Amino acid sequence: MRGGSIDFLREAGWLNAGRVRGYALLVGLASLALLAAAWVKAQGPLGSDFLAFWGSARAVLEGVPAAAYDLAWQERVQTGAGFEGWYAFVNPPPFLFVTAPFGLLRYPVAWIAWVAVTYAAWAWVSLRAFPRLWPLVLAFPGALIAAGHAQNGFVTGALLVGGVMLLDRKPVLAGALFGALVVKPHLALLVPFWLAAGGRWRAFAAAGASAVGLLALSWLCFGTETMLGYASSWGASAAIMRAGDTEFLLKMATLYGQARVHAGETAAIAAAAFAALAMVALVTLSWRRFGQDAMAAGALMLAATAIASPYLFNYDLPFLVLPILWLVREGLREGFRPWEKALLVALWFAPYATRAAAIPLGLNLMPLAGLVLVWLVWSRGNRAG
Repeated sequence: MRGGSIDFLREAGWLNAGRVRGYALLVGLASLALLAAAWVKAQGPLGSDFLAFWGSARAVLEGVPAAAYDLAWQERVQTGAGFEGWYAFVNPPPFLFVTAPFGLLRYPVAWIAWVAVTYAAWAWVSLRAFPRLWPLVLAFPGALIAAGHAQNGFVTGALLVGGVMLLDRKPVLAGALFGALVVKPHLALLVPFWLAAGGRWRAFAAAGASAVGLLALSWLCFGTETMLGYASSWGASAAIMRAGDTEFLLKMATLYGQARVHAGETAAIAAAAFAALAMVALVTLSWRRFGQDAMAAGALMLAATAIASPYLFNYDLPFLVLPILWLVREGLREGFRPWEKALLVALWFAPYATRAAAIPLGLNLMPLAGLVLVWLVWSRGNRAG
């Protein structure tokens, strides 16, 4: 019986296309119910993270974009909408172009519109990358947690997935998408090393031009005071990190967060630095490993991004749809390895499941899931360097 159970997971022959579609449908239906509950909770006295985006949008529409970074102004606007809680806006000024239209709507409607529009952008890009695997895209649990927080994981996920997907065919556009990650630059930590190592200089130059251009455009549109206001928000971000309690750190999906909980700040900084350097080394070798295949090397780069960034939450992880589904696609083409199907099921659920279990366990296991994902992608390489 025990051997049968092991074989059941080892080969997972029962997990065929029909069952995958059925299970994805069930997960999707459950996700809608959980998303409705998240919206109801977001209307409660503490509000949600989206209040910061909505408050920044109100600042732009009222003609005082610098107020997006004014803590007193944000508190007044957000509590004035009926909430006890309020949130600081700490994204760079180019992100104001994204949030501004949603300030035209009342907060409850804006929350729904934000989730719907940004999910649609991420899903459209991801479906273009994996059209045959559409059920696994649409019901991806990593999308559910991003939607439930109404955060910006869909925006950054669309940029990362789109950049990798387009790199071979439209390198300038791919670079422009990577450069737009100036709105959340720590998610682009590995991108310049990866592009340079692959000799993708057109994309590299386009990324730099895109980032500089968006910063210049936001300066032109929103003024010097807004740029200085953003610089002042770095203090707020640093204060949040310094004051981060155990619950806050457990919500972080990083090696830094978990090491800081269990080993202290010095060990956490050392662990984060080692992880980042190791992932930089790995992505620079990815082009030789995968023979200049941008999707394969990009799958490794995105998997490694989940390890390299010291500041990352589970709602930032919709971009992991690409390395996970790349592995599924390769398995369908070349055959799945022992245990691979079971591991891919676990990794598909991981962004949501590891966050749900983090506080009860006292440990966010997403960094471990990320390492498994990196290993699975790397071991699919058919051109060892």
